[in-house]
Amino acid sequence: MRMKFIDYYKVLGVDKNATQDQIKKAYRKLARKYHPDVNPNDENAKKKFQEINEAYEVLSDPEKRKKYDKYGENWKHADEFEKAGFQGKAGFGSQGGFGGFDGFEGFTYSSGDSQDFSDFFEFLFGGHSAGRSRSSRSHMKFRGQDFHAEMELNLTDVYKTHKRVIEVNGKKIRITIPAGVEDGQTIRIKGYGGEGINGGPNGDLYITFRILNNTNFRRKGADLYLDYDLDLYTAVLGGEVIINTLGGKIKLKVKPETQNGTKVRIKGKGMPVYKQEGAFGDLYVTYQIKIPTNLSEKEKELFKELARLRGYNV
Repeated sequence: MRMKFIDYYKVLGVDKNATQDQIKKAYRKLARKYHPDVNPNDENAKKKFQEINEAYEVLSDPEKRKKYDKYGENWKHADEFEKAGFQGKAGFGSQGGFGGFDGFEGFTYSSGDSQDFSDFFEFLFGGHSAGRSRSSRSHMKFRGQDFHAEMELNLTDVYKTHKRVIEVNGKKIRITIPAGVEDGQTIRIKGYGGEGINGGPNGDLYITFRILNNTNFRRKGADLYLDYDLDLYTAVLGGEVIINTLGGKIKLKVKPETQNGTKVRIKGKGMPVYKQEGAFGDLYVTYQIKIPTNLSEKEKELFKELARLRGYNV
């Protein structure tokens, strides 16, 4: 049974000798092209986006990239392989995964044999390489593969901590989504990745959140920003306005003679601070004063009278 090999360099469209800047540039270009927001309901684009993220996660990390170049998609097991005495010089490179064992004598690889995979490990950890007994070979433990998934949420969804059920590889998992999680943030759920080999630990599940803003607020960390249309009369004379926050409606006092562009800070009415229970950011409201239109003749005369009182020649 031949294991499928994923060439992360081909996924990002870069050469094996690409610099970190080149890798980052290629990733950003492809991520914009295949992002789910740009390709709604396109499963192929979604799959491609996940592959791009997986490739970038490995190649953007120098240590992971080094292991990947040496052991291919099995780079996560590099430590186990090297402890067993295998140095990754014959067939584990990023060109072929589990293929091409030219450096070994007496080993035949045939993709048609269902025992190929177990035979490979028997050879790798047997008397030909590390001198281990058949008993120890059969009990080598390997950690399972990590899974990566994305979840789209509205901004209003992450105002409070809540639970959701997601399905990963046909398995339903109930997870807790902490209040205040941010766009692009990734959380790890331990043990919900691929199953371990020979009783090894399971891999982990990594969920990256995409937060869609379904409000009139702008978000910067835990702080929220809002432009509020203020009528001329309240701006001049002062008064009260009602502001809708994510936590409900509040009354806000407006000082007389408030100028256009005035910004006021409302403490604790922003987003919850991630993993800090009871802590909230602030809400900043900027007043945009609206000039009345469609004035009647009476209203125009009153404005002229005000102008004359202020010394204007109208």
